[in-house]
Amino acid sequence: MAREIVLDTETTGLDPRTGHRIVEIACVELDDLAPTGQHFHCYVDPEREIDPDAERVHGLSRAFLAGKPRFAEAAVAHAFLAFVGEAAVIAHNAGFDRGFINHELVLAGHPPLHEARWVDTLGLAQARFPGMSNSLDSLCKRYRISLAEREKHGALIDARLLAHVYLELRGGRERTLDLVAASARGVGSMVSQVAYAPRPRPLAPRLTESEKAAHEAFVAGELTDALWSGFAPAGLDGVA
Repeated sequence: MAREIVLDTETTGLDPRTGHRIVEIACVELDDLAPTGQHFHCYVDPEREIDPDAERVHGLSRAFLAGKPRFAEAAVAHAFLAFVGEAAVIAHNAGFDRGFINHELVLAGHPPLHEARWVDTLGLAQARFPGMSNSLDSLCKRYRISLAEREKHGALIDARLLAHVYLELRGGRERTLDLVAASARGVGSMVSQVAYAPRPRPLAPRLTESEKAAHEAFVAGELTDALWSGFAPAGLDGVA
């Protein structure tokens, strides 16, 4: 499997076209659908004020971000691009993060990341769970991924949570396989140990009476020497 990067950002507001900027960026590396333990994370001086609604979401103040590197500096833009490399970029509601990332890259004199490189987990979730809430919180609860460490939205914790959600959306790999793969890399702590819940409503039987009768006739007529015939449950075929 190809290397993939799970990404999340926090921003000063909702739209880079109106001057809003990134204040935090985080990436988590996946290799062969397993976390490697490698990540990129930094806070960014947005060089502008933060909308109060945005600050309530992520808790990052203008005072806290003062003195942090600007996106155009090598510690952010160059380091981010070096970490992402040629990998696909996974994000929830990817259009939002892509808009901010590409806006910042262009301002810093770098080419944007092409849309074809981005995978939107919101779209994947909506296809699997149509008509349901598919926020990151809702998906974590649906897949029983712990939110205990998450008091406010933060790019790094959200990227890690999204990595677990993405693995589930890709088919829910066996947890034992994830643990083995991560243990070999020495990062077993990053793997979510999820216990799958029972189906809330068992599926109704779909076998009709005529199909059952046809099966019994086939077994009686064609499979008289079948191994399991000697282990019939009590009460069937006269076996006590």
